[in-house]
Amino acid sequence: MGSRAPSATGLPERLEPGPGQRPRSPGAEEQHVLSSVAAAQALARVIRPCYGPHGRQKLLVTARGDTVVTGYAAAILRALELEHPAARLLREAAQTQAEQSGDGAAFVVLLASALLERAERLLRAGLPRSQLREAYAAAAAETLAQLPGLAVRSLGPLENPFWALYSAINTHTPCQTSGLTKLVAHACWAARELDGSFQPERVGVCALPGGRLEDSCLLPGLAVAGKACGKVTAVPRGARVALFACAFGPASPSGPATARLCSPDDLTQFREGSEKLMEKQVGQLASADINVAVVWGEVDENTLPQADKHGIMVIQAKSRREMVYLSEVLGTPLMPYLLPPLKPGKCHRVYRQELGEGLAVVFEWECLGTPALTLVLRGPTTEGLRGVEQAAYHGIDAYFQLCQDPRLLPGAGATEMALVKILSDKGRKLEGPRGPAFLAFAHALRSLPETLAENAGLAVSEVMAEMHGAHQAGNFLTGVGTEGIINVVEEEVWDTLTAKAQGLRAAADVALQLVTIDEIIVAKKSPKIQEDLSPYPKKAKEHPSPVRKQSPRKN
Repeated sequence: MGSRAPSATGLPERLEPGPGQRPRSPGAEEQHVLSSVAAAQALARVIRPCYGPHGRQKLLVTARGDTVVTGYAAAILRALELEHPAARLLREAAQTQAEQSGDGAAFVVLLASALLERAERLLRAGLPRSQLREAYAAAAAETLAQLPGLAVRSLGPLENPFWALYSAINTHTPCQTSGLTKLVAHACWAARELDGSFQPERVGVCALPGGRLEDSCLLPGLAVAGKACGKVTAVPRGARVALFACAFGPASPSGPATARLCSPDDLTQFREGSEKLMEKQVGQLASADINVAVVWGEVDENTLPQADKHGIMVIQAKSRREMVYLSEVLGTPLMPYLLPPLKPGKCHRVYRQELGEGLAVVFEWECLGTPALTLVLRGPTTEGLRGVEQAAYHGIDAYFQLCQDPRLLPGAGATEMALVKILSDKGRKLEGPRGPAFLAFAHALRSLPETLAENAGLAVSEVMAEMHGAHQAGNFLTGVGTEGIINVVEEEVWDTLTAKAQGLRAAADVALQLVTIDEIIVAKKSPKIQEDLSPYPKKAKEHPSPVRKQSPRKN
């Protein structure tokens, strides 16, 4: 075992005031940085237990009262109501990381929080804010420059991506990962273009409750959860699709309109008028050559014969999210009324597919840029399927990154510990503010494998001491496993270089932005909303603009 890493308390010693100088306490500008530190730490405390393959889950209750069980950091961040602007800025950076690379939101939050915590110590030690920012920027640039040199493997253009995607998918679903990884790898490999490029949109994911995870399969085209309601269950060629966010039939009884009937004849006339109206609307769809109608709403049984008469396949979707996705893929709008769109969606064919007790509808194309395969996931519970679905999306995003840059880094915290050694060795040799800044950056990176060890239920101090000794001896392939330190090459635990570089860059950018803040100003909310929305010009007021300063420690 090598020597232990330098203690955190030893960082500010190089910034102590000289003889005859008074110790410098944080001023007003530094107080706002300290306020940002408290906000980032509060956000990190929520996300930290969810980091890594052994992370725990959260039970979320949404604004609509829905209950969601998830350990996905991006979903947790979306559900939080944040007041402090620094916490909101950090959440935006983490969500951007998740959108670009499919994962890494927790990485950004934890690293940025640790960087701000170390910045607070340097500020309290007397380092000026401008010098701190410059030194932190140099440390971030050095970290990104050293990162490509730590890549140890690459995914070949004709190589099966199973081994590279396994660790990415295992982060979100540690149970039955092998079978899911095989399906994702097969779907990504089959959906590649002839030139070797890959578009994530070419692979769809459909979750159908029921059955077991082993019952999951691949279907050609795009499969969505839904059912065909009429006698027409397939359009074998030349499908023209319209999407409706309304009922397929008469207006709902809960609508604002109320029919006033005075006699049985009025009732008969009302029914006949309603039937003629629906016959007219269905006829308009047929006149526009619409032969597939996807509905997110109720389907009237009395209107279905009209659709069958004109050969229109009526599909009842189960969620608005699927309707929005279909609208994007088909390039047709989501209509609020039962009227034909100006530009209907087109695909080769549409048909119903039965999968055990589940029902799905499949859309197939013969052109590029459209879904080629759909990974149909099965599971006994909706909550379990949500986690498996997220793992599948993460695997698809990881393959997309590998097609852009096939290099892979050691996972399980090994890359972070290797960067800790590099920055620490260089920081001890640097003079001026950059030395403590490099050491602070190294300690911030060290907090990530510490979190992995803590969430795995290990003795953090012992594991980190063993890792530190291994990396000091030159073995930078040592990471955190289930029972202790592991060799990441033997265990095949990898991180994509693209996602790791994006996460480091995002966390460093947030820290640098918050370090440069000298004042937090929040615009005052006007009680007269109608006046603010008025299109007419307002007379200038004599008092100054309504702004107020936020309390430095308010979170």
